[in-house]
Amino acid sequence: MTDFTRCTWAKRPLDILYHDTEWGVPLKDEHKLFEFLILEGVQAGLSWSTVLQRRENYRQLYDNFDPNLVARYTQQKIDVLLADPKLIRNKLKINASVKNAIAFLRVQEEFGGFSDYLWGFVDNTRIINQWNTHEEVPNETNISTRLSSDLKKRDFSFVGPTICYALMQATGLVNDHLITCFRHAELK
Repeated sequence: MTDFTRCTWAKRPLDILYHDTEWGVPLKDEHKLFEFLILEGVQAGLSWSTVLQRRENYRQLYDNFDPNLVARYTQQKIDVLLADPKLIRNKLKINASVKNAIAFLRVQEEFGGFSDYLWGFVDNTRIINQWNTHEEVPNETNISTRLSSDLKKRDFSFVGPTICYALMQATGLVNDHLITCFRHAELK
């Protein structure tokens, strides 16, 4: 395998694969956006590596992140998720995923798609940053704060400004690859 200069956080094989193929790629697919919304909320207080290691388990147990199905989860289904050691068994996060599925569907109905809603926060134009070091990359921005506030008004949970900025990075609204990273130029 050819050695590329990558963002400094991508060290483990799963992180490298995610970095090289997904992180920062503009995303408009509704199911994938819902997946990232849920996984970014799961990440709160944890490392992204921890979430990536369990991502396939989440896909299986969360009906491939179909918001129509997740929105209809009963308490019995929630209890099954809470008991499954393949997931991060946090009651607040699992309950939030159901609540967020319901809110996600409302946003889809109102805006014609969650993608249209989300990309509206950047005027449908990607933000291409020019960071030299990982330390320069912010944890949140004015836009992520506005997004967070609006999502909360729409009854979403686990959507603070930092989580929203991570969502923006993951789904390509923002290109935060370091300028020395091979992906920065590829994703301009």
